[in-house]
Amino acid sequence: MTASIHRGQVILPGSTVNGQPATLGVMGGGQLGRMFVQAAQRMGYFTAVLDPDAASPAGLISHHHIQTDYLDEQGLAQLMQRCAAITTEFENVPAPALVTLGAHRPVAPGADAVAIAQNRVLEKAHFDRCGVACAPYAVIETAAQLAAVPDTLFPGILKTARMGYDGKGQMRIKTRAELATAWAELKGVTCVLEKMLPLKAECSVIVARGWDGAMVSFPVQLNLHRDGILAVTEVYEGNLPKALAEQAVAATKSIAEDLQYVGVICVEFFVLEDDTLIVNEMAPRPHNSGHYTLDACDQSQFDLQVRTLTGLPLVSPRPYGPAIMLNLLGDTWLAFNDAPPWDKVLALPGTHLHLYGKLKASKGRKMGHLNVTGTTVAEVRATALKAAELLGLEPF
Repeated sequence: MTASIHRGQVILPGSTVNGQPATLGVMGGGQLGRMFVQAAQRMGYFTAVLDPDAASPAGLISHHHIQTDYLDEQGLAQLMQRCAAITTEFENVPAPALVTLGAHRPVAPGADAVAIAQNRVLEKAHFDRCGVACAPYAVIETAAQLAAVPDTLFPGILKTARMGYDGKGQMRIKTRAELATAWAELKGVTCVLEKMLPLKAECSVIVARGWDGAMVSFPVQLNLHRDGILAVTEVYEGNLPKALAEQAVAATKSIAEDLQYVGVICVEFFVLEDDTLIVNEMAPRPHNSGHYTLDACDQSQFDLQVRTLTGLPLVSPRPYGPAIMLNLLGDTWLAFNDAPPWDKVLALPGTHLHLYGKLKASKGRKMGHLNVTGTTVAEVRATALKAAELLGLEPF
C-alpha cells in the first residue's frame, strides 16, 4: 500500500490509509523505539521498525520489523510503503536516510534538525544563534586551529564533533601538550575543545513541538551522571530554583522554535556554582532523563512523540507528584551474576520496573530503568535510596 499523508495532517488513532491500518514508522530499534512503539500501539496505531538487529528491542514487539541497514534503499522503500509518518529514536540515524524518507512522507524530527544535533560544531552555532549561552569553546579541524587554541580554555574537555554520546568521544585535557596528544589519538577528526567550568548541578528539559508550532514541556529534570552516563533523575517542585527552571524551559523552547522542530526534543544544561545556566547539548528525540514520565505524568514523553508525529493536539502534561528514576546498566546484572533481586525491589511501595528486552547484559549497557513515585519528596527519596542499596547502586 502507499500512504498519502501530508505534513501536519492529522492521522487519527485506529484510522486507515488507503484501506490499511494507519502505521507509524521509527528508524532505530533500541529502547526508545520500543517505548515509542508501545505508546503508539496503546493508542491504536500499527507500527514498523527499521533496524538491522534481528533482536532489537523495538523490532521484537512491532507489527513490522524491517531488518536492513539505515541507508538500504529497499529497506527505506519498504518503510515508506508501510508507514503514514516516520520518526527516529536516536540522533545518529544517517541524516541522508531522513532526507530520502522526508521527500515522500512526513518525518519528525526532520533531517536538518537531526544533522545539527549530530555535529557539535553546528549544534553550538545553533545555540549561539538562539542566544543560549555555551561554555567557552574552540573548533579544531586543522593543525593551525590546534595551535591557535587560547590558553583560557585549559583545563578543558576535548569532544569529537560527531558520534559522541554517554561520555564517548570525550577526553579531559589539562595542558596544550595533552591536547595535541589527545587530538592525534582521535585521528585528527573535527573536535570541539570546551573549557571546564565549576559545576553545581546538571539538568535537562523536554519539550514537544507540533507541526502547527504548538509547544508543551515537562518540568525541569535534575540529573546525576556517573562516568558520562545518566544515573539518576529527580523531578519535583523546587529541585532547582524557580528562576533557573524557568530559564531552562524558555531556552529549550527557543532552541526548538528556531529549528522549526517537530517532535520531542531534550536539551541538557549545566548549572554553574554561581547559578549561571550553560547549555550542554540537545537530543532530537525522547531522552533517558524523561523516562520517569511513563509513571509520574498523565502523558509520557512517548505519548507526546506520537501526538507530534500524527498531528494530534498537544496538551500540557500533568505530573502526579515527585518522582525519581534510576538508570539500570548491565553492570548490575554482572554484579549479581544473574537477574537482580527484583522481588525485593518491587516490594517497595511506588516502584515501577521497566526492562528493555535486551538479551545480553554488558558493562555500561542500558538494560532498563526503575521509576519511583510517591506523595512527598522525602518518601520518594527514601524508597529510591533503598532500591539503589538493594541493587548495589551508589547512593545519591
